[in-house]
Amino acid sequence: MNRLANLSFIQRTLMGALGMLFMLCLAPAVSAAEVATFEIVARDARLFPERLEVPAGVKLKLTLRNEGKVPVEFENLDLRVEKILAPDSVSVVTVQPLKPGSYTFIDDFHAATGKMLIIAK
Repeated sequence: MNRLANLSFIQRTLMGALGMLFMLCLAPAVSAAEVATFEIVARDARLFPERLEVPAGVKLKLTLRNEGKVPVEFENLDLRVEKILAPDSVSVVTVQPLKPGSYTFIDDFHAATGKMLIIAK
C-alpha cells in the first residue's frame, strides 16, 4: 500500500506546503548563481574597454588579459578586487553582484592612463 495514502489530509497538506516553501527558498539561490563573463585587456598602460556595461545583481567573472610588456595591477579597493598580472598573462577575478551604479577600476601601476568604468544596470 502507498505510504502517502496512510497520511491524513492535514499531514499531506503540511508536507506539500513545506515542499513548496523549500523550493521558494532555493529559487533565489539558483538565480544568484548566474555568472556573467567579460574580458578586460591591459595594453600600453590602458584598460580596454574603457567603459563596460554589466548586469546589476549578477556575479561577474572578469577575464583579465595583459597584452603589454610591463606588469599591471587591476583594482577597485571598494569592491576588494586587486590582481597583479605579469606581461603576456591571463587571470580571472570574480566580482560579487553589483548594485546599479558605476564603478571605477584602475591599473594602479599606470593610474594616470589605466582607468575603466564598469556600469551596472
